[in-house]
Amino acid sequence: MVIIKTNNLIKQFGDILAVDDVSLEIEEGECFGLLGPNGAGKTSLIRMITAVSPPTAGDIWILNRDLKSNSRQVKAVLGVVPQVDNLDPDLTVLQNLLTFARYFDVPKTEARQRSMEVLTLFQLEDRCGSRIRELSGGMKRRLLIARGLINSPRIMVLDEPTIGLDPQAKYLVWHKLQELKSLGVTQLLCTQNMEEASALCDRVAIMNQGKIISLDTPAKLISKFVGDVVWEIALNSEERSKIVKELEERGLDFELVGDKIHIFHTKGDEITNGIIDSPKTTRRAATLEDVFFRLTGRSLAE
Repeated sequence: MVIIKTNNLIKQFGDILAVDDVSLEIEEGECFGLLGPNGAGKTSLIRMITAVSPPTAGDIWILNRDLKSNSRQVKAVLGVVPQVDNLDPDLTVLQNLLTFARYFDVPKTEARQRSMEVLTLFQLEDRCGSRIRELSGGMKRRLLIARGLINSPRIMVLDEPTIGLDPQAKYLVWHKLQELKSLGVTQLLCTQNMEEASALCDRVAIMNQGKIISLDTPAKLISKFVGDVVWEIALNSEERSKIVKELEERGLDFELVGDKIHIFHTKGDEITNGIIDSPKTTRRAATLEDVFFRLTGRSLAE
């Protein structure tokens, strides 16, 4: 079942076309990733889907409801985790959750029960009386996700949920998101973290300059655009022209990336002595960042 659908969606800010004719379908129960650099249009797309910002043109359906005329009902089934910390610093951890529950008309007794459940889920139950300023960055991120669950949503929309987290906290959040997915919660995940997208997402849409330029499973995108392995050759200016010419003569698939050459779709003995035998040559697994660079000529970090 398609749970989120957009059709020819456009968002324009003056002369800036932030989202350019985006149509996509997200299946119920999947984790769907939006991958791209800053300015690609990911956050603008999410803000339209969560009824925060109206589209300039196009349509959005969530649970077969037109968002334009059913925004209140749709918001009731969404759990939104923003990139920016907007917790109330004057309230305790528990008070933040109880206050948020009021927006969804959750009865007081049920709100307290749900609050303790989500705090336990994210290992924050011992901090329920703490002020927000007393929490670490990782605790705040976990609390934001816990808050997004207070209305028992069918759909979670997460904008960079692990940004700024240390590895231990990041893996904890990943584990909890995987648990939620196993319970049938659909997730729309906006991220610049390729490892995160590969670990969590069933499918990813790569965005650039407001458009979705490719959409598939992480594994299929890597296989299609890069292959399983990437060879990296470090260059100096004297070697550059010679190696580029040799690769072209061999008909190999490669890209110049700064002071390195990345070689893709290699099979068997396509690369022979004189290249891979060099100490400046390394072999590594292909990633979604390689895919993005191939499609856009840009690094996700740019």
